[in-house]
Amino acid sequence: MNKGVLYALGAYVFWGLHPIYWKLLEHVDSFEIVANRIVWSFLFFAIILSIRGEWKSLKEKFGNSNNKSLLFLPALLIGSNWAVYIWAVNAGYIIETSLGYFISPLLIVLLGVVILGEKLRGFQWLAIGLAFFGVLIMTFIYGRFPWISLYLAGTWALYGLLRKKSPLTAIEGLTLETGLMLIPGLGYLGYTLFNGSSMLLVEYDTTALLIGAGIISGFPLVIFIKGARLVKLSLIGILQYIYPTLIFLVGVFIYKEDFNEAKFVGFIFIWIALIIFTFGSTVSIISKKAFGFK
Repeated sequence: MNKGVLYALGAYVFWGLHPIYWKLLEHVDSFEIVANRIVWSFLFFAIILSIRGEWKSLKEKFGNSNNKSLLFLPALLIGSNWAVYIWAVNAGYIIETSLGYFISPLLIVLLGVVILGEKLRGFQWLAIGLAFFGVLIMTFIYGRFPWISLYLAGTWALYGLLRKKSPLTAIEGLTLETGLMLIPGLGYLGYTLFNGSSMLLVEYDTTALLIGAGIISGFPLVIFIKGARLVKLSLIGILQYIYPTLIFLVGVFIYKEDFNEAKFVGFIFIWIALIIFTFGSTVSIISKKAFGFK
């Protein structure tokens, strides 16, 4: 098997099993988990950036940027995404988080139309329409708007769009983003230590898990970047669904979350949408390369 595929698979499996890790910290307040994730992730990425000798590059790109919002807004998006995701996992909504990451690729395409003025083919509109119908089914039959799923999908899609326009590399961007969140993260940890609610230094296993949050956030990204450079984008597009599929399976089979009729029917429409979208995109790419079709 191609080494790049192995790297990408490793990253997606790692991300797909993340809920198990966060569940081990179920007894810790979700905001404290996020604060620790920010602090230790920044340390992880800062070490990587130092090893690669890219601090000067980051400083120059930041200084030369004419639109600083492209550098600041991703930090807010990724921070709030982490907060909602970790809270949802530990509140028993793992299945809904998986739905968010199933929807995200379709939402990214839709944002490309709305914001970048890109044009979609018929099969892409069909896929987006089916996914939208699936969300409506879950809303009306289930009786509750799947806000967790849509918030995670929306923040991740916007984050991806802004990062696409950013001059920073993945490691540079994440170092800056976690660095921008470092002050509020340290502030919240200081607050919990001051009022005696902190779990950071109470038990050895909890402390190790909180510190490890930085490693499990950074390590899969590093191997994914390495893999993405060796694998065709079309294959990455197919492999990316391993991540939410594993999250879904973890929620259903390990933590026995309720998977009722409304969720089942809604997921069916979204899975069909993703099959149409992925198959259509793959055929389109092959046609362009083989026959020069547009």
